[in-house]
Order: sequence, then C-alpha cells, then structure tokens
Amino acid sequence: MSEVFTAAYADHIASISAFKKNPARIVSGAGKGTVLVLNHNAPAFYCIEPSIFEAMMDRLEESTLGQMAQERWEKGDMVEIDFDDL
Repeated sequence: MSEVFTAAYADHIASISAFKKNPARIVSGAGKGTVLVLNHNAPAFYCIEPSIFEAMMDRLEESTLGQMAQERWEKGDMVEIDFDDL
C-alpha cells in the first residue's frame, strides 16, 4: 500500500527515477527552489540550496539556544551581571 501525503514543502517535485537519471537537470530546473523527490509516490528526500540549509540550521540553533535559556530561567539557574563590568 502506498503512502498518501498531504503536504509537499517544495517548489518542484520529481520522481526518484528522474532524479537518478539526471540530478543536475532536476536541480538546475528548480533554480533556487526546493525539490521534493518521491519514491513510489512517497516523499524520499528534499533537495535544497546550501544557503537554505544554512538558514535552517541557524534557526534551529537559535531555537535550541532559546529553549535552553527558557529552561534555565524556569529553574532559576541565573547569574546577575552588570553590563558595565563586561
């Protein structure tokens, strides 16, 4: 039974067969857009520009740091500082 998916977070969609046959054509055809590659009509992977990947990783890191700060705030693990001393 094939999976049915309802959301494709991509500008372009290609089958894995087409991607294997000529990945450069698929990627260049997408320009700066994201490509969703399907295997048996189910998402296999996304192909994205390096700049998009880097931006995603930056946001993930910021989110993780924000969560850590929130947890420390809730635990009371804080140190009072004076910015003039820095």
